[in-house]
Amino acid sequence: MRKAFLVFAITTLAIMGVLTYVNWKFSFLGLIFIPLILMGFYDMFQSKRTIRRNFPLLGRMRYLLEALGPGARQYFIESDTDGKPFNRLQRSLVYQRSKKETDSNPFGTQLDLYEIGYQWINHSIKAIPFSQVNSNPRVKIGSSQCEKPYEASLFNISAMSYGSLSKNAVLALNNGAKQGGFYHNTGEGGLSPYHLQGGDVVWNIGTGYFSCRDKNGNFSYDEFVKRATLDNVKMIEIKFSQGAKPGHGGILPKEKVTDEIAAIRLVDKGHDIISPPTHSAFKTPLELMEFVKLLRKGSGGKPIGMKICIGNKSEFIAICKAMVQTKTTFDFITVDGGEGGTGAAPQEYSDHVGMPLRDALAFVYDCLVGFDLKKDIKIICSGKIITGFDIIKTLSIGADLCNSARGMMFALGCIQALECHANTCPTGVATQDPRLTKGLVPEEKSIRVARFQHETVKSAMELMASAGIDHPDKVDRSVVSMRIDRTQIKTFEETYPELKVGCLLDGSKVPNEMFRFWKNASAEHF
Repeated sequence: MRKAFLVFAITTLAIMGVLTYVNWKFSFLGLIFIPLILMGFYDMFQSKRTIRRNFPLLGRMRYLLEALGPGARQYFIESDTDGKPFNRLQRSLVYQRSKKETDSNPFGTQLDLYEIGYQWINHSIKAIPFSQVNSNPRVKIGSSQCEKPYEASLFNISAMSYGSLSKNAVLALNNGAKQGGFYHNTGEGGLSPYHLQGGDVVWNIGTGYFSCRDKNGNFSYDEFVKRATLDNVKMIEIKFSQGAKPGHGGILPKEKVTDEIAAIRLVDKGHDIISPPTHSAFKTPLELMEFVKLLRKGSGGKPIGMKICIGNKSEFIAICKAMVQTKTTFDFITVDGGEGGTGAAPQEYSDHVGMPLRDALAFVYDCLVGFDLKKDIKIICSGKIITGFDIIKTLSIGADLCNSARGMMFALGCIQALECHANTCPTGVATQDPRLTKGLVPEEKSIRVARFQHETVKSAMELMASAGIDHPDKVDRSVVSMRIDRTQIKTFEETYPELKVGCLLDGSKVPNEMFRFWKNASAEHF
């Protein structure tokens, strides 16, 4: 192909020379072909890219087509049910609800009802009229140790940091939360002014202690108190791990680190901001409980919780043992599934690290019941939750309420361009480039966020009414069924048999499948 290019270049130059000699007006062709020929010669002699070196000029098409590939597949090749991580049916549902357009589908489902893993809700002959069901139920979060319990919505904004998201995106989310009466989790990137626009806030504190750290990166109690006592901050969440990259720590590329972001996070700019994989404020489960008491005191008695993607089961059981031993409990636990994740992560972490939500949720619920702690602790879950049925599924397994990150991003206008990590998000959601963020108008998008949340909760309550259930607290593991194979069906109750209350307090009563993890767990160490 190098010889072919040389023939092309020489022939083109010769033809251009003849045409220009005949009529000087043909000289404009040089503006088109000479730059192309120069690019081809550059390709021939550069040494970094083999394809371009072997196929001068033509090889550039490979990179162009590769760049256009994701969009081409999404809009011209994929069916309505093929796209990943969210297919077109799922994305369209969010867009329709956020715009308050009709979300009804004609001519039946496009899903394969006999596919292994297909799930459905078990409706009742004694269905309840929707008018008799509270369309906006609240969930009280706060144990007896909490002085300022919080009444949360059933569906809220999951953890997404300012820095990962643009200023306009955070403004739209917070104002949407204010309009709809639900909370907005800050993500581990710190508490910014854009989180304080009137919406209720859950302040997520990760291993980097952003917005509450000293110059050495250690937790600062004084900085914490300064922000935790703000009226908008309703709850505090200690982040252990997230579904996108559990055990890895958050990453904010230096291209996204502006002067403002550095000031909010209390860090220096000019380099990638990488959160440590573990906390430095505590080293053992017992020390964690002391940290919980410290945060509860510093916040003025607000609910304190933790966010975790389950990995080593013994470590979570160790935390439960520490709660029992110290008689200090969390007010809520946020369970993030391995399928979650709005930010950038190494592919191996996204694909193969962290327990999936359904299994993790069942495990956490059963542990809390087994240690007789569930009565004091609410479970929040997140991980690809965007529909009313998604909410019902998680409530059925053991959650009390749900968070959504990518669903809220779709409501903001995200098109799943998969450029969240590159600072080139075309919709202005996940970028700090002012040329792109100005396209996202917070006043318009906040309304869509509020609509999406409202319509999704309404859908969940309608499903409950169809099952003869009038309150989320009454959704149990018998409500949802799943196809195990082509002929076998089981409810979640059969798939995840519940433990007896208090059975994990005494080693002689621990079920066989839990005993190894229970035995290896100690409140003295993780």
